[in-house]
Amino acid sequence: MGSGNELGSFLRSRREKVDAASAGVVSTTRRRVKGLRREELALLAGVSPSYYTRIEQGRDRHPSREILEALARALRLDDTERSYLWSLAMPSLDPADGAAALTRSVRPGVLHLLERWADLPAFVVGPRRDVLAGTPLAARVNPAWSPGRNLIEFTFLDPRARDVYPDWTEITVQAVAGLRATVAARRTELDGFVASMRARSETFRSLWDSHEVYDRVVGHKRLRVDGVGVLRLDFETLSLAGPEGHVLYVYFPEPGSPDDRVLRDLA
Repeated sequence: MGSGNELGSFLRSRREKVDAASAGVVSTTRRRVKGLRREELALLAGVSPSYYTRIEQGRDRHPSREILEALARALRLDDTERSYLWSLAMPSLDPADGAAALTRSVRPGVLHLLERWADLPAFVVGPRRDVLAGTPLAARVNPAWSPGRNLIEFTFLDPRARDVYPDWTEITVQAVAGLRATVAARRTELDGFVASMRARSETFRSLWDSHEVYDRVVGHKRLRVDGVGVLRLDFETLSLAGPEGHVLYVYFPEPGSPDDRVLRDLA
């Protein structure tokens, strides 16, 4: 997973991204470091520099709730980053450690919905981003959306990915940031997978070590489809209730657009 001090590594990565001037830090000398110095962040958060240093160096891995909130405010973390910070400092019971073991079974009701949505690319993934079920149209639009595939492995290890995704670089950043957000809650399930991807892909390793964390639940994606060209599709992600951690992705075109007509023909 990296240094073995995920909390300290994450704090350091966020500290280096904060613009000192916009944070209200006045410097009379030329700065030699990116972002905030440790002592500057400590001052903004209202903690002693020596105590913050212990946190970042991994000598105190469970600071109090008040300290975490102060650091989150000083670092200007968004909601996803704040949740990730809490998960590192105060890890809850990992679902894989209890009765809710990882399962690849998709509920019959969800499978029935996919059957009814035959005119849309829709599919279900597990926490590792394994595709567990999907509509035939999903597999036609993107080979990565076929049951049995893994979205992360396809993006970083399959040579077709750069052709399928015209915005491949942007897609890789989003994929790793979203996976890191999932790891926070399901570490036991995903540690081995992340370690494997770090060993197999230099690009994945570099992005993982940047400690970006966010989760895009809506948006759009451009896909190059064989025999068709580039489609622009919007998407929604729906977390399915239950301990499995399954997520339903649904892609759809703008009504009446050329992409809409092409997708209807494919369906």
